[in-house]
This record gives sequence, C-alpha cells and structure tokens, in this order.
Amino acid sequence: MIRAALLATATLLASPTIAEPLRMAVTTSFENSGLAEVLLPVIAKDTGIEVQLVVVGTGQALKLGESGDVDAILVHSKSAEDAFVAAGNAPHRREIMYNDFVLVGPAGDPAAIAGTDTAIAALGAIANTESAFVSRGDDSGTHKTELALWAAADLDPAGFGKWYNAVGAGMGAALNTAAGLDAYILADRASWLNFGNKATLALLFSGDPALFNQYAFLPVSAEKHPHVRADLAETLENWLTGDVAKGLIDGYKIAGEQLFVFNAETN
Repeated sequence: MIRAALLATATLLASPTIAEPLRMAVTTSFENSGLAEVLLPVIAKDTGIEVQLVVVGTGQALKLGESGDVDAILVHSKSAEDAFVAAGNAPHRREIMYNDFVLVGPAGDPAAIAGTDTAIAALGAIANTESAFVSRGDDSGTHKTELALWAAADLDPAGFGKWYNAVGAGMGAALNTAAGLDAYILADRASWLNFGNKATLALLFSGDPALFNQYAFLPVSAEKHPHVRADLAETLENWLTGDVAKGLIDGYKIAGEQLFVFNAETN
C-alpha cells in the first residue's frame, strides 16, 4: 500500500526555520534505510529548511512532481527520471549517491541462487523451481529494476503462478511479507541492512553490475508550477552535493557496513 502521508519532518536545531517547509517525495527504500534521520536534522541546522518527506514509490513520486504536489524528488530509476526531465517536469537530474540491490531469500536457498553467476540466472533459478518470491508490485524503482531483470531473463511475471506474490507495498512491508512467507525478494542493500525482522532470511546474491542502484535529486519545474519552492530546492540540492552531505552519507553504517556511497559532483 502506497504511503503518501508525510512521515518525517526535520527538527530545527540552530538556524531560524523558513516558515513554509519544502516537500520532497522520496522512495520507501530511502526512508527505510534510516539515512533520513541522519540528514534531516543537519539540513535544518545548516540551511534553516524544514524538509517534509512524502514517502512513496518512485512511480508515485514522479507523479507527485508532475502535478506540482511536491517541490523536489529523490528517487532511483534513471530511465523514468530522464523521461521526467525530458517532459519538462524538472530542469535537470542530479546524482547524489548509490548503493546496490541484493537478492534475499530463505537461508536454506531452495533455488540455489547463491551459486549463480548473474542476477538473471538467479531469477531464472527461482522461476524454474517456483520458489516463493515477493515483488514490490508498486511501480517503485525497485519494482522497475525487478521487472527489467525478469525481461532480460525472457520471463514475464504475468504468467507466473501462485509462487509469485506482488504485494503493492513499500520496501519495509514487502520485506516483512517475504519474512513471513520465507520467500525470495529483491531489496536495496540499505533497507535490508536496516530491516529488523529478518526471520530466516539471508542475503544470498549480490555484486552483479545489473544491480547498481543510483539515487538522484530532481527539483520540480518552477516554470510548469510557479508555486513550488524552487529557491529552497536549489539550496537543498547545493547542500546534498556538498562536503557535509558527503561525510554523513559515506559515514552512515550499520554493523560496520556502509549503506550508501556519495557520488555527486560537488559545487
């Protein structure tokens, strides 16, 4: 279920808050990673901007930007982002950080994906054995990547049986479903590491370049929507691509493992 409610608000620590907040649509994977809790208070302290997060899948985030219901977007689906910019919904796309997708599943690994060489082969093994699989099914960046991998494997989820479970939910909820079903799932590494209900699940496959997961910032077009806070979006973009953000993003770890890698071109 898409959660379009405002789920996180930066707390003012030092600088005077700008009266009207900036609304930024972000992915559930970003929110589930816990990084927002690190970044938002420092953004408020350094810039005075109160950032309200609208936590949805990438597809819904882009729709909110297209309709001018948010001021900026932080998502992870390059082809969809490029189309968003080409349609005049944002003046540009700015890469901020990356991590990767991983395939998680039952520790017993009934499809034996841990021994495969590629993500496509791993998904093929899951399909061949009809092992339980949970899909986000919500037009998110994670879902788009999953569908692209199935297509590359010449497989179509529309023809799958009851072993394939499209839940139409965010990353955390989908992981909970996978834990309950003891099923395979494609997840971003940050959400998986920050997920507390792992049950019998384990990270079984990673490292394929096809699982690269880039996050990008898109300010919503003020030409198309004059009411958006383009000034605040520009300030936030400058902060997200600066040295303080780099230190916080690269320094964010769980159990000693780095969750994101900063790769923005600094101003």
